[in-house]
Amino acid sequence: MNKEFLNTPKIQDGRIPFHPIIMQFAARMIGKSYEEFMTDHRVLVDSNMRCLELFDMDAVSVISDPYRETSGFGARITFDGNASPKAERLIQAPEEIAKLRVPAVESGRRMMDRVDGVALYRERLGRNFPVVGWIEGPLAEACDLMGVTEVLMQMMLDPAPVRELMDKCLELGMAFADAQIQAGANIIGVGDAICSQISPDMYETFVLPLHDKLFDHIRSRGAKVKLHICGNITYILPLLARVRPDILDIDWMVSLAEARATMGDDTLLSGNADPVALIQDGTEEQIRAHFEESLAVCGKDRFIYSAGCEITPGTAPSKLAFMRKLTLKP
Repeated sequence: MNKEFLNTPKIQDGRIPFHPIIMQFAARMIGKSYEEFMTDHRVLVDSNMRCLELFDMDAVSVISDPYRETSGFGARITFDGNASPKAERLIQAPEEIAKLRVPAVESGRRMMDRVDGVALYRERLGRNFPVVGWIEGPLAEACDLMGVTEVLMQMMLDPAPVRELMDKCLELGMAFADAQIQAGANIIGVGDAICSQISPDMYETFVLPLHDKLFDHIRSRGAKVKLHICGNITYILPLLARVRPDILDIDWMVSLAEARATMGDDTLLSGNADPVALIQDGTEEQIRAHFEESLAVCGKDRFIYSAGCEITPGTAPSKLAFMRKLTLKP
């Protein structure tokens, strides 16, 4: 696979796609708080459109926080300015899982706010510009509802209730992806960060079949899949190759060369600059050296230049401008 599905004339002219993960950083570019960014799709879109203007990015996204579906299930989400949001634990005991109802996407205010964000992008950017929708993966969403420790312990002691919970999370995730695709998203990001905290056997047993089903579902609707798992995923790369994400985010502690060799030609790799030590605090020459090394490993047609995770709000805008410049004449 090459990068042609990103489908912009500028990329077809030969430049390397540039698409950093921006949330708090984007809000800062128009003087808004992270809370405003998360709770009003107009702020989210305006923030990203400003970054599109400043840094000439090759895609925009509705990524904001992990609690859109959690809110839809009925959990209370607390916001506090530029702090990360907090979600109440909705599932207190495994026996409560059977009673949990999967909500309709249109009944969830925060889910529909994200759908509205996709539609607003499409209205402003036209038909072809890449718009990345976003959903939580089934394991991450189960942990958002029940707690990380509780879910992981339950997976070892009595996995049946967790399987039921993850199935419900998968059902909502597919419906949420559908709504965003219908609104105009042509790529769906799937955040399943907790997968870097489980063993390969646990991933293969509990998560891989659900990822396989989810990714096939998204592709059947005409969109591509971007998988984001924060942290060191080196040990599950062979399993990720089996579920075949179209784009895989690679965090800074993962060898790009190993990821390239393991994932094969059908997956674009996105990353893997360290967002703090390199992009926020490093020099332009250090950034240039990392970019050139990454390009040598991945090749022009199988690489999206980005940080391994979110650009920090303390990053100087000049750093992103420099990253963009590097990709214009690879």
